[in-house]
Formats: sequence, C-alpha cells, structure tokens
Amino acid sequence: MTSTLFGAAFDARDAAASATFWAHVLNRQVQDGATAEHAVVAPAEVALSGPRLAFHQVPEAKTVKNRFHLDLITTDFPAETRRLISLGASALQHHDGWTTFADPEGNEFDLIAG
Repeated sequence: MTSTLFGAAFDARDAAASATFWAHVLNRQVQDGATAEHAVVAPAEVALSGPRLAFHQVPEAKTVKNRFHLDLITTDFPAETRRLISLGASALQHHDGWTTFADPEGNEFDLIAG
C-alpha cells in the first residue's frame, strides 16, 4: 500500500478569506459551506490542477517563515505578478527567475518564470 497526496492544509485567521484568495489565484472555486473556521478549494481535475487546498482557522497569527510553500509557474511573469498583487499578494523578494510573494495572511509562495 502507498500513500497518495490528497491535499494541502493551511492555518488561517479567516479560512474563507484565505480560500477565496487562493481560489482566485488558481482559477478554482471555493466549495459550498465555507466559513471563517473551515474552507476548501477543490481542483477541477487533480491530474491537471493539483490537490485540494483546505484552510482551517487557528487563533494565532503567522510569525515565522513557512516550512512548506507552493510554487506557481507562469509563461507571462510580468502580467501574473501584476495579477497576484491586485488580488492582495505582496512581493517579498526578487530572485533570478522567480519572486517570493506573501498571501494576505503572510504565507509565502513563489512565482516562477516558465
């Protein structure tokens, strides 16, 4: 027997708000029933768009660098950078070929030029 990746879970102050941000980023939908305590962003098709993302409310705010982060790739780096910032992301650090961003709750993720 082997394990299969089902999804990734994120701690959040407001699960529905975090799920909404990531749904917009990934062009997905927040599943019905999302609340500030729990929300899920499901893929249209796992093989093409990756695993489900779950968001769970926690009482404490993020205080240190993520130990796990998502890597996104795009063929139009300048346009996608502008789009992510318009959705509420913040550019943290520019590298050669990628930028590290933070989502509205401060969780880091990378955008890679592909």
